[in-house]
Amino acid sequence: MVKTFQAYLPSTNRTYSCVHCRAHLASHDELISKSFQGSQGPAYLFNSVVNVGCGQTEERVLLTGLHAVADIFCDCCKTPLGWKYEHAYENSQKYKEGKYIIELAHMIKENGWD
Repeated sequence: MVKTFQAYLPSTNRTYSCVHCRAHLASHDELISKSFQGSQGPAYLFNSVVNVGCGQTEERVLLTGLHAVADIFCDCCKTPLGWKYEHAYENSQKYKEGKYIIELAHMIKENGWD
């Protein structure tokens, strides 16, 4: 049985995929920073992602202050992955708005990472 995902990233790109079902999540070209911390350890900040669903937006106090965030999950296997920054209340954090955090515990590297 073959799994089908909503979106496939080009096979020529280095990609990050869901560790649980291997659905593509993000291209390495969309990586902004590796210096983030999720609730379960290290996390990466991405400009855009695929095969990801969003929960309700809520306000949370994170390490860098108050943000409005929405939890994100894999659209294919429903595993929680991290969150999307909907709004940053501090000017120094505005660059995060519309960006996505995915925790390393939930993704693997695929396609050309030799």
